[in-house]
Amino acid sequence: MEKITMILRKPPYGDINAAEAVRHALGAVSGDMKVSLVLVDGGVLLARKGQDDTGSGFTNLETTLVDCMEMGVEVFADNLSLIEQGLKKDDMVDGVEVAGESDIAGILKQAGSTMIF
Repeated sequence: MEKITMILRKPPYGDINAAEAVRHALGAVSGDMKVSLVLVDGGVLLARKGQDDTGSGFTNLETTLVDCMEMGVEVFADNLSLIEQGLKKDDMVDGVEVAGESDIAGILKQAGSTMIF
């Protein structure tokens, strides 16, 4: 089974990067690929529980992220990025794993392909 890692660096509202990342993750996992979604920088905000998209003009992506995980997408949030964004493990959607630099390096090393959003 081919493994793909997707890295999301942008916050979920303001541009289409987060929406495209979860859309591609859903498509890849539906195509029998093993998918890891790595959230770094502002991308960790995608994992925040109770997202408020009011006035953003964008669709709320929290439920889409949960759908991804229910279909088998592994989701990892960079620990340093969580600290920078003022988030804690309890602030995140259940099932998102906190990962350190070496963990993320290992995930990337195992990937056959990598996409950056």
